[in-house]
Amino acid sequence: MLSKKTWRFAAVLGLVASAVGTVAAIGSAGATTAHRAGATTPYQIYLSNNYVGNDWRIQMQKEATVAATMAPFAGNVDVHIVDAQDTVTAQIASLEAIVASKPAAILVDASSPTALNPVIQRACAEGIVVVNFDQTVTAPCAYKIFSNFTLGEQLSAKWMAAQLHGKGNVIEDQGLPGVPISITIDQAWQSVLKSYPNIHVVDYYTGDYALGPEQQGVANLLAGLGSTPLNGILTQGYCTGAIKALQEAHHALVPMLCQAYNQTFVALATVKGASGFIMANPAWLSVLAMQTAMNVLQGKKEPKVDELTPPCFYKGGSSPAGASCQAIKVGVNAFPNLSPDLTLPPSPPFMTIKASQVVP
Repeated sequence: MLSKKTWRFAAVLGLVASAVGTVAAIGSAGATTAHRAGATTPYQIYLSNNYVGNDWRIQMQKEATVAATMAPFAGNVDVHIVDAQDTVTAQIASLEAIVASKPAAILVDASSPTALNPVIQRACAEGIVVVNFDQTVTAPCAYKIFSNFTLGEQLSAKWMAAQLHGKGNVIEDQGLPGVPISITIDQAWQSVLKSYPNIHVVDYYTGDYALGPEQQGVANLLAGLGSTPLNGILTQGYCTGAIKALQEAHHALVPMLCQAYNQTFVALATVKGASGFIMANPAWLSVLAMQTAMNVLQGKKEPKVDELTPPCFYKGGSSPAGASCQAIKVGVNAFPNLSPDLTLPPSPPFMTIKASQVVP
């Protein structure tokens, strides 16, 4: 079984240096050391979530609660999930109440990179271990765990370029225009495709990270392309909407870039002629955050910044050079009998969680 270390991609050195300096200052006051020394098992760990507006967040919480009943967490941690209303001020108020209860650790999926910093710094000053994951904060005392979307989507674009043999026309989903993650994905794709002058992005659509807009966007562009051939689709969403749009237009299926929803895995695995590459932002980041908190409380050394190489999967072609991506197969990483909105893979590399245990 792979260790957690194998999934770390790189630490941001300047941030680590700043974080170490701040933690040293807190430690010199004695608060952090005193609280960790006094913490007893099961460690009281709170997970602060700023909203439950999508299936990823629901599954992320289930990952933590299921993992807490299994080794190495069973008997060592007592996990409490706290959902704040979908505002920054609500999460700040929620965190203030959590800090006042003096838990051993707080796991934070943040609503803002900066607004939560004061309450997080207060938690650290109280000797509470704070582990921030998924949506990151800039508070230097917090441990940080997140997926390297740029690297993952660069691998996606390299796979696409290989499928097209370096030439062809593609259309691109802009996700939610102006949203930081949509911009990050676009920039990662373009950083690779600029090396392939014979691959042309001939038009754009807005998929809104939803099936309906994705299918309609692809359908509209297909109607407008006329005799211009379409050789690939760069989606920021499900891919199943794009597949349906091509089928309804009686257009041959083309290689696609997709995100890690079960329905996409199933479609790529079962639809004749379908091919695609999936980059995953795993919902088990919450489990990794819990492991980091427990390790720190047990006196083990953990990096202040843990930037993960995202898991990747493909149907058609092969894994991009330098990557260890997994071929898509029914029963291995595609589950027709489970929720189509399940985020895959369900297990962190250091333990096994069944997909059926964390269906949102």
